[in-house]
Amino acid sequence: MLNVILDTWSSLAQSPWTGQPNWLGYAAPAPSGAGGNFISQRYDADEGSLHYKLFIPSGQTGEPLPLIVMLHGGGQDADDFALGTGMNELAELHKCYVVYPKQSISANWSMCWNWFEESHHQRGRGEPALIAGITRKIIAEHAIDETRVYVAGLSAGGAMAVVLGRTYPELFAAVGCHSGLAHGCATDSYSAMQAMKDGVDASAISHPASATDVTDVPVIVFHGDSDCTVHPSNSECIVQQFLASHAAQVRHEQMDLSVSREAGRAGGRAFVRHVHKGKAGRVVAEHWTIKGSGHAWSGGTRRGSYADESGPNASREMLRFFLQRRRTRHLS
Repeated sequence: MLNVILDTWSSLAQSPWTGQPNWLGYAAPAPSGAGGNFISQRYDADEGSLHYKLFIPSGQTGEPLPLIVMLHGGGQDADDFALGTGMNELAELHKCYVVYPKQSISANWSMCWNWFEESHHQRGRGEPALIAGITRKIIAEHAIDETRVYVAGLSAGGAMAVVLGRTYPELFAAVGCHSGLAHGCATDSYSAMQAMKDGVDASAISHPASATDVTDVPVIVFHGDSDCTVHPSNSECIVQQFLASHAAQVRHEQMDLSVSREAGRAGGRAFVRHVHKGKAGRVVAEHWTIKGSGHAWSGGTRRGSYADESGPNASREMLRFFLQRRRTRHLS
């Protein structure tokens, strides 16, 4: 059954927008026009090793800057994801570092993060530990504002971003998920296929023992309502999971949570945005549903795979959401 899910994820390498295959080993050109430097590095730890690319904005003065961790989807790599999302160009404009960890082909031949395996659901283990280690390494080696570190991803990368936000709440100030799935919604390849196909009821998720259910990390979620790869209801499950964790963190604030609904149109596509707020109007979650969009990064560019040029610009909206938030806990 593992091969079945890997075949499903590797099929994402076929871009629905260009019709061209992005086979394993395909080397996308380095993003151009962003300014700054885009360098390749490697991280080694007891849990294993990961290659990554780091975008360093130009014109630095030594002032600590924000850091965004971007996790690619299946069949993608760091260069491809950077091109499709256009995040480096935005990071140059707003002076942010961006790191793109790259899944090892030896860990998953379709280049997917193993979000569905129980061994990668917990703090201090597997891929979450490796990605957190890369994040801490960059914080130690560069002028990073530790209160403004964020994680986002697409598809399998979105699911892993959710895992990171929930297992390392002292490290990340906010989470962005595009077309992903909730933490703990699957524990093996069979349940992953079921979650992707039909979605999961948030109340039915068995939370990993070492994951905290008490966190105030906010989340912004995007999903196309025509996504045939990951059922759109998975995004609602993510939102409910974060709302429940927030309520547990602030103790009985559930009664004070409110939600507003906005309908609009951007980039040629209609969207609906739900904003969930707690006390004093603090935003806990934003949920964007993109009408007519499939399994692709909304408002992306044709330079990368799985990017829909139509619709609201998910990169811009995520960055806006991120930069309005700072982490209040200390690194441990």
